[in-house]
Amino acid sequence: MLCIAVYAVYTFFLQQRLLNSYASEKKEFVKEIEAAQEKQEELSSTLDHLNSTEYIEDVARNKLDMYLPNERVYIDITQ
Repeated sequence: MLCIAVYAVYTFFLQQRLLNSYASEKKEFVKEIEAAQEKQEELSSTLDHLNSTEYIEDVARNKLDMYLPNERVYIDITQ
């Protein structure tokens, strides 16, 4: 009878340790899911604005150094 009680207590503690590790893994996965959802929302909003004139002009100015005709561009030489 004593052996069965010791085995039950030992098994209980092993299971508790296993459950604690699963709980910590769950927290990590929840954080990863939230980060992925935020990234998805960001990409979705970018996709919505991808074909807008403002976005195209912004990309042309900032990444391609292109400007509209007759637009004055001032360059700060102190930078």
